[in-house]
Amino acid sequence: MTYDYELTLIGETISDDNIGNQIAAETPTVILCGLKSVARNEFYNAAANGLRPERVFVIHNYEYSAEQLVEFEGERYKVIRSYAVGSEELELTCEKVLGNG
Repeated sequence: MTYDYELTLIGETISDDNIGNQIAAETPTVILCGLKSVARNEFYNAAANGLRPERVFVIHNYEYSAEQLVEFEGERYKVIRSYAVGSEELELTCEKVLGNG
């Protein structure tokens, strides 16, 4: 697998403001990834459960910290499944986030 594309993992950090309110802030991390197609069987099984998988990103497993959002080519995607492939790669199956997320 070649890692020819940039993928932004979007994590979240929680901090306190000066009066103690908790504020969530996005923490983007840009990594390289490979692309795969969503398998036909996986697509139809997910659709039966109300999910719409559109992209499968292949990344190194040590770069992933359970982020639930990613950004690819200006579009945001929600991670609906992560799957370990061997000991070093991870597949992130994602669906597009509609609206403002």
